Amino acid sequence: MKHLTKSYLVNPTESLRKDHALIEKMINALKIMSTLLQKGTTIPKPILDQTIDFSTNFTNQCHHGKEEESLFPTLEKNGMPKEGGPIARMLFEHEITKNLTNSIIKSTEVYLSTGQPRALIEDIEKYVEHVSLHLSKENQRLFVMADMLLADKQEALSNDLTNIEQSKLNSINKTRRYYEDLVENVTISENKL
Repeated sequence: MKHLTKSYLVNPTESLRKDHALIEKMINALKIMSTLLQKGTTIPKPILDQTIDFSTNFTNQCHHGKEEESLFPTLEKNGMPKEGGPIARMLFEHEITKNLTNSIIKSTEVYLSTGQPRALIEDIEKYVEHVSLHLSKENQRLFVMADMLLADKQEALSNDLTNIEQSKLNSINKTRRYYEDLVENVTISENKL
């Protein structure tokens, strides 16, 4: 997969949309994982650890960090109210995502120690449902509004999003390529189970 630089970005939210595409691949892997668990297939710890790493570090820290530290404040500075509007709703949903990730961490520990998948299946399904709906809202509503409102700030926002992503990933000694490969590895590993 070719990495695109800012000169190829077509709108202010392009970087975030690329994140969503990667998150959606992990969502699809989690759906497969849930189905496998329901069929009684044992999911190895390394695969579970990778999904938790992705959800915790890429989705919650890196991607949400880009939105919360750059997109949302930029929207607010350009007339979109933080309270009572889409920004407040997305912040609320980010907290739900973090809580659902923590639930998956706990149910994974139970699954690995007992072999009982019920709680993990339920937590994965809640996470998949919530994050899928959240991504849809952002892609179809918030990002459309942001692209119109911030069209003249595309380069500045893009640079800011890139810098935040780099900073977040550097703080955990990972790269975007690491997470792109991680998602591919989880998918390939699940296909072998």
